[in-house]
Amino acid sequence: MVKTEKSNGTLLATGAFERINHVQARLQVSGQALKNMSKTLFFEWGLLIALVGFLLGRAMILAELTPFILPFLASVFLLRRNHALIAGAALLAGTVFSYHGEIIFALIGMAIFLLLYRGAKTFLDQPGKALPYLVFGASIVTRLGLVFVTTGTISQYALMMATVEAGLSFILTMIFVQSIPLITGKRGGQALRNEEIICLIILLASVMTGTIGWALNDVVMQHSLARYLVLIFAFVGGAAIGSTVGVVTGLILSLASVASLYQMSLLAFAGLLGGLLKEGNRIGVAFGLLVGTLLIGLYGDGGGSIFATVAETGIAIALFLLTPRSWLQSIAKYIPGTVEHAQEQQQYLRKVRDATAGRVERFSSLFQTLSNSFKVQQKSDEEQHSNDVDVLLSHVTEKTCQTCMMKEKCWVQNFNQTYDSMAKMVEHIEVNGTMSDPKLQRQWRSHCRKPDQVIAAIHMETNQYRANKELKRQVQESQRLVADQLLGVSRVMGDFAKEIQKEKQPHLIQEEYMVDALRGAGMDVGHIDIYSIESGRIEIEMSVQCDHDNGEAEKIIAPMLSDLVKETIILKREEPQFYANGYSHLSFGSAQAFVMESGVAKVAKGGEWLSGDNYSMIELNSDKYAIAISDGMGNGEKAYLESSETLALLQKVLQSGIEETVAIKSVNSILSLRNTEEMFSTLDLAMIDMNDAHAKFLKIGSTPSFIKRGNRVSKVEAGNLPMGIIPEFEVEVVQEQLRDGDLLIMCSDGVLEAKRSVENREQWMKRIISEIATDDPQEVADIILERVIRSEEGNIIEDDMTIVVTQIKLHKPKWTSIPIHPKVQKQKKGRTFFKQATGT
Repeated sequence: MVKTEKSNGTLLATGAFERINHVQARLQVSGQALKNMSKTLFFEWGLLIALVGFLLGRAMILAELTPFILPFLASVFLLRRNHALIAGAALLAGTVFSYHGEIIFALIGMAIFLLLYRGAKTFLDQPGKALPYLVFGASIVTRLGLVFVTTGTISQYALMMATVEAGLSFILTMIFVQSIPLITGKRGGQALRNEEIICLIILLASVMTGTIGWALNDVVMQHSLARYLVLIFAFVGGAAIGSTVGVVTGLILSLASVASLYQMSLLAFAGLLGGLLKEGNRIGVAFGLLVGTLLIGLYGDGGGSIFATVAETGIAIALFLLTPRSWLQSIAKYIPGTVEHAQEQQQYLRKVRDATAGRVERFSSLFQTLSNSFKVQQKSDEEQHSNDVDVLLSHVTEKTCQTCMMKEKCWVQNFNQTYDSMAKMVEHIEVNGTMSDPKLQRQWRSHCRKPDQVIAAIHMETNQYRANKELKRQVQESQRLVADQLLGVSRVMGDFAKEIQKEKQPHLIQEEYMVDALRGAGMDVGHIDIYSIESGRIEIEMSVQCDHDNGEAEKIIAPMLSDLVKETIILKREEPQFYANGYSHLSFGSAQAFVMESGVAKVAKGGEWLSGDNYSMIELNSDKYAIAISDGMGNGEKAYLESSETLALLQKVLQSGIEETVAIKSVNSILSLRNTEEMFSTLDLAMIDMNDAHAKFLKIGSTPSFIKRGNRVSKVEAGNLPMGIIPEFEVEVVQEQLRDGDLLIMCSDGVLEAKRSVENREQWMKRIISEIATDDPQEVADIILERVIRSEEGNIIEDDMTIVVTQIKLHKPKWTSIPIHPKVQKQKKGRTFFKQATGT
């Protein structure tokens, strides 16, 4: 019974949840439908334009001027021609229900404007540019015409007022053209310029003047709407935007009614206070408006209508609190400096970045497809050789056997014997270059009636076959090389696309905390930018005033940062007095797990100045360390140019991000194709990962390298021909795991070949290395070179010698971290958050 009740309760609960979810789904659908319907009603059907037109038709300034009618009609006629009729009807309706009774002026002015626009369209290519002038003409002609008709004369006052009205219409036309797209949804997501914000406020304030006369007792509707407008912009844009909106709105209202002159001061002060208190959210902004209202209200009217003023403010605050947050966020997207605008910009930049990454990925895919197209599917060697022999023998028989009387006997009755004999001769000539086997000759002469003619034809066809085979091999090798190079470029571009798509996360909290911590320690810090906070890949840049002569950045700031992020941070780059205020630009980053310290000793043949050996130490992407020695064939300037060019090419290719084996093949192909001269060079390359000390050795025609670990010396060798001899070769890669304190000794061939009297030179070199007591790389290189030179009588240097010694060390910070003790609990919380953010 209990189980049944529990199961029934579970079913009831499940049914209730399903009904709730169903209701929520229906509400969401209904809300979206209502939103779409409202958008269609206001924007597509023109209800918003009708409302704005009705209020502008009622609007009036200086007690007798209506400069809003023609500019609004002209702007809608230019921008949204399909709603021009709605705008005209709404303007006329506004004049009918207004207190100024300017319906005749509106009708005649609209008609004259349309006539002028049609004439301008006939004579001008772009009549839209003349729109303000057309409105000016229509306004002044209509007003002066009505004055003349009603009074029979045109006074100076009437002429002046007509000119002022036409001038205002001229200006309002340019303003409405800028602001109407903002309220009709035809503007994109770009940020508003300051001028566009002012134009929008003028339009909205002009619309508010259409509510003049709407009042309940002493509570005036236009005052409440103006303060509501100031509240919105103060909350969205801050003090600067809020005060600007207050000044502009108050100015328009004061023009509409002289009694509202004090409203400009009230709205400006309220916008300023509300913007300053925006950190308190809506309540803070509303409180700023209330304080401004009380202060300016008492000052402006002497307290006579303070209750009405407070009531107007209360209505504005109520409307502001009821405004949906989504509306405020939509407005904030257009205001520069807001969080919503920054997010909108980030979204736009993300779209641009994704589009760029997509194009790079398409290029990567293209290069990969091209690489696959160059990888020709080859037949097996036996099958290919059999097909080639068949084609060769068909050419031979075509020239010899086709005209022989014994063709039937040889190729029909004794096919196998004839084919085997000719195939053996082809194989023999291919290997030895000529037909030198007397046994094969005797067998063939006993079988064929034209033996010499057939053997000559086989000679000719085999030589041609060998030439074609060599050419085909070169083409295939070139295809493989191009395929590898295209694949390397494809991988580099694919990695680059992934890097582009990595979104830079904002680190505002960490930056603020770091600035406070350093300033609290007495450092004069300008700003800090954290580009990466990932453990092991931290990147920090800052502007700071520090003492460079005493190494304050390296000795103090870097240890402080190390304590903050709980990871060893070192100074990467220092640019003194980089900024105009005298501050320096400093770059800090994570220290690698291992560091390399190198020493070099070299000498040229015969003690000359120019050596054919060259070396290079390259740091790649702060993760890998490359050591390379290149030995040009021979000595002197030519060998020097060969080796230096090899290293220069290799460095550029490696820095592009291409994998090392593909890089070496690319350099080899360039060296083999650059000219027809025999210019060869060796290459000894070691790639060391600075995070785990894993090393890859690529030796192209070079001598072995040696690793000294304590008293033990091991050899690293691989066999490859020198670069430039053949267009294509397989690079043999030898991998070793290095440890802290290891010495890597790399040398050119002149070092090992110096001791000609020694049979096992590698063992001799290992003995020299093992006998060296010091572990300083430079001292080790100098000692080895000295002992090698002194090993021969007369100390003759018979070849270029280069020795590069590199010691692998665990990174030990030069300066210990400096703890920054937080003074308040807030800093302690920030410190904990910083450690969590860095993953420590």
